[in-house]
Amino acid sequence: MTEIDLSAVEADRERLRTAYLKGGTASSARGLHHTALLCADVERTVRFYQEVLGFPLTEMVGNRDYEGSTHFFFDIGNGNLLAFFDFPGLDLGPYAEVLGGLHHLAISVEPGQWDRLKASLVEHGVEFQEESGTSIYFRDPDGARIELISDPLGEMYGLKVL
Repeated sequence: MTEIDLSAVEADRERLRTAYLKGGTASSARGLHHTALLCADVERTVRFYQEVLGFPLTEMVGNRDYEGSTHFFFDIGNGNLLAFFDFPGLDLGPYAEVLGGLHHLAISVEPGQWDRLKASLVEHGVEFQEESGTSIYFRDPDGARIELISDPLGEMYGLKVL
């Protein structure tokens, strides 16, 4: 690991804030339609997201881009969907963090649900890491890192980010 100059990093971060933060500016987008991840096993994925996390499966359709692949969706609240594809026969490698790839997906849940979901992870033997009393990080069956955060949408650890 390369050593970094933290004061230079903070100075550059402040330069970027000054140049680019656009608080109060309306977005050209109306919201996230869905985020699509890849999975090796449709049923295992459905069981994990629906039974362990309580995200209802809303639809399953054929993938228009790859014959034999399934495109399926889970309701993660607020009109947002988490989608998956399987690609049978492609022999995709295991999950890996790469530049331009997924680091983690943070899903906001009410504090009471957060406690219930934490208990569900324990009950189902899913290893997790708890941070700051508001975030739980774990990996789904294919290795994607998921965060359940009890902070409201638009906030993170008490900081307004939207």
